[in-house]
Amino acid sequence: MPTRLVHWLIAGLVVFSWWSATHDHLSWHRLSGYLVLGLLIFRVIWGVAGSETARFSHFLRGPRAVLAYARSGAQGGIGHNPLGGWSIVAMLAMLIVQVGLGLFSVDEDGLEAGPLSKFVDFDTGRAIAHLHHLGFTVLLGLIALHLLAVAAYALRGRHLTVPMITGRATLSPDAPALRFAGPWRVVVAAAVAAGVAWFVARGLRL
Repeated sequence: MPTRLVHWLIAGLVVFSWWSATHDHLSWHRLSGYLVLGLLIFRVIWGVAGSETARFSHFLRGPRAVLAYARSGAQGGIGHNPLGGWSIVAMLAMLIVQVGLGLFSVDEDGLEAGPLSKFVDFDTGRAIAHLHHLGFTVLLGLIALHLLAVAAYALRGRHLTVPMITGRATLSPDAPALRFAGPWRVVVAAAVAAGVAWFVARGLRL
């Protein structure tokens, strides 16, 4: 559930971030960015110490494994396949870059600025804001590729969306038992993520 919840919350907040920016609700846009930051920190922690299939070590493979998978046309097993794993990491990395740029961005009037913009001058903040705008285009491209991959799997009879909503999937009888992290790890990871996001949102001030 933690992985699925973070996935859908980030998806919804990306849409909300776009809407709030295009409608000049920059205070809401900034709040949305803080929430995404907290979720990303949680996902990174969960990718190291979370449930088995959520861990980066479970689905990240080297170039040979990725090429072998792409050539074989296999549908993969439990969790992300070697190619899908790297696409997830690419989107997470782009989201981290995007949020990071937003933290230093300054609007054209200098009235709305990220909490870390105090560490750069106005011109640098404006240049970062431009990169923040361009970064969203790159993020949209990665999201489009992700949706196309989900659609391609659906055409081949493997529906990925329903399990990402319900948490249930039909596995083969010989599939290994999945190992899930205990609730205490969720609490600790969420507390750390919230604390770091709060600290950053305050401009690195306690």
